[in-house]
Amino acid sequence: MPVFAALARTATASVMSLLVLACAAPPRSDLVAAPQETRDVVETRCLHALFDAAWETSMRHSPEAATYVGDRRYGDRLDDASPEAEAAEYAEWREQRGQALAIQRGLLSATDRSSLDLFIYGLDEALRYEPLVGFRRMTLGANGGFHTGFADLLQTSPVDTVAAVEQMLARMAAYPRRVEHELQRLREGLGLGWVPPRAVLDRVLANLDSQLAAGADANSPFMAPLVMMGSAIAPAEQALLRERARKLVLAQVLPAQRRLRDFVAADYGRATASTGAFSGYPGGAAVYLARVRTHTTLDLTPAQIHALGLREVARLDADIAAVMADLKWRGDAASFFAHMQTDPRYFHASPQALLASYRDIAKRIDPELPRLFAELPRVPYGVRAMPDHAGAQAYEYYSAPDLDGGRPGWFNANVLAYKIRPTWAQETLVAHEAVPGHHLQNARAAELGELPKFRRASGYGAYGEGWALYAETLGFDLGLYKDPASRWGHIQSQMLRATRLVVDTGIHAFGWSRQQAIDYMLAHGADERSAIESEVDRYTSGPGQALGYMIGQLKIIELRDRAKAKLGERFDVRRFHMVLLDQGAVPLPVLERLVDEWIAVEAGKR
Repeated sequence: MPVFAALARTATASVMSLLVLACAAPPRSDLVAAPQETRDVVETRCLHALFDAAWETSMRHSPEAATYVGDRRYGDRLDDASPEAEAAEYAEWREQRGQALAIQRGLLSATDRSSLDLFIYGLDEALRYEPLVGFRRMTLGANGGFHTGFADLLQTSPVDTVAAVEQMLARMAAYPRRVEHELQRLREGLGLGWVPPRAVLDRVLANLDSQLAAGADANSPFMAPLVMMGSAIAPAEQALLRERARKLVLAQVLPAQRRLRDFVAADYGRATASTGAFSGYPGGAAVYLARVRTHTTLDLTPAQIHALGLREVARLDADIAAVMADLKWRGDAASFFAHMQTDPRYFHASPQALLASYRDIAKRIDPELPRLFAELPRVPYGVRAMPDHAGAQAYEYYSAPDLDGGRPGWFNANVLAYKIRPTWAQETLVAHEAVPGHHLQNARAAELGELPKFRRASGYGAYGEGWALYAETLGFDLGLYKDPASRWGHIQSQMLRATRLVVDTGIHAFGWSRQQAIDYMLAHGADERSAIESEVDRYTSGPGQALGYMIGQLKIIELRDRAKAKLGERFDVRRFHMVLLDQGAVPLPVLERLVDEWIAVEAGKR
């Protein structure tokens, strides 16, 4: 879920909060209709009162999510992860669902009917996980989790005023309590038999060690955000605020992280799962099916997805063979993969050179976008280096703007990876993470002011990641992939997502070992070994998430081909793309309905 990427990488409870963003609304009896109002007007008022109250309560209950959408009112607080708060949240979701079902849907406009359906869909998704307590307690992942969440939150938090910095300092002071709550949750998961495998916890420990080693230096993940304090704060006062922050990091934040690290290294680490396959956890097979449903938004079985992955891998194998022929490569595929991953010609000499190259690619794409889109978002994006604590193995990622446009979008480049991030991979990465990928989609959604806030901020993996992967394919129309090497980079990126379908289901449904998954991805050139090892550990600790990319892309391509076939010369790709983007993030069946409705309207024009 791109808008709340940092939180979405943490606990499942956080994911649910972001899917739903819903709590109790005022009773319907509070909505007194004026005598002249018709039933449909009353019902519409009731619906939007429900949405507004749900949003406001969700901001209070999830102050961290509030920060990500740009709501500053609760920036001095952290989420309450106590058992009492969790139970109250689920009770609110059940009450909210009852209120939503009481709305007379037939009296609403088409847009409001869609909003109501999506509202209930999100509630149903959240409540699906209520009984899956063990899974919800496994909150430390190979690709991030609770252990990285606080640093990510600080990076997103505003520091342009004294009041904003004071809020950040209050969060630093509150962090030890938040860690204690998380330790309770982890212990509960331990007791229920839900602990990640050794390879995943080794990555968690390495990340925590990196955070602890940085201490309270200016470049530590906890102090670095304060470098960006706004010019409205006098230099002398900035110095005082940084000193207060430094003391809080030393006295509160780092000791709390150290307690978390000690627990992971000791009691928790001694109980690691043998493989991490969900089939081996108590009730894990049912949990995996739920994750597949959540991340694809479709009723697909693991077997169907596995077969689809095998089909796409075979198709891309043929594309790789074509690139090898273009490059006149005389060896086998394995030697070609090794060459492309090691030839010095394909690597930058420094972190600065890598960052500059990403920025140059973005500048080349920007002026070409009007050829494919009838409208573009107003909110800009930038390209910046991601924090050092992420490590050289972390993949690039996107940070979304807030809902009021006060914060830009960011493509976060891993400049530490300059020795292992080849130049041929850069164009497709920018197309995915920035434009026309995540930034274009998220910034456009934020600007859809006629939609309720929960729709402008929501995310569905199959839609958001499916769009971003589809956006990579638009690079051919944007002047990218002009040489065989960059075409190889694009194909490899597609191959990575195709092998995920095979490997994710292989691990969690068909008994694949970690090594078997690594070997399969290596054999098809999905990436270099260390990156693939990180990827496999990611799929192990976060099952299902990686399925949404290719599933979503294939659905978008299917819908585009359908529109082309039915509309012929009337098909306008610029308008088709706006149909995909102008309702915010939606499940794939909803997206299909929207496109079919558009096709019918376009076909009826004379």
